[in-house]
Amino acid sequence: MVYLYLFFAAFLSGSLLPMGSEGVLIYDVLHGYSVIWLLIFATAGNVLGSILNYYLGLKGEEFLLNKNYLNPNNLQKAKKRFKRYGAIALLFSFMPIVGDPLTFIAGVLEYNFKKFLLLVTISKACRYFAIVYLLKI
Repeated sequence: MVYLYLFFAAFLSGSLLPMGSEGVLIYDVLHGYSVIWLLIFATAGNVLGSILNYYLGLKGEEFLLNKNYLNPNNLQKAKKRFKRYGAIALLFSFMPIVGDPLTFIAGVLEYNFKKFLLLVTISKACRYFAIVYLLKI
């Protein structure tokens, strides 16, 4: 059950909800649970939360255009820019406050999903690995 709690905490943390999962991970590591399984469940949950953001952004683009929250010309310019610099930006998706909106923006701008998935997984896994590593030294 510990791993499922961590998975759901990480999922909610990876979504646009203002929540963190690091405390749960630290608690579980300090109580001797398998670090490998903790890293797998935390990363999987957090990446799935980011995929939810991507999907919401992807489906929300039409809504945002219809409500005139987005200018179609500016949207095309942003898509070109994000296509060029999106990989670098998505490597910062692990960061608090800015990371989750980046994954939403990637959906709005229709960033390549395979690249999105790879970059976000690397970013989220490295963050959790760094937390565990710092606890173990």
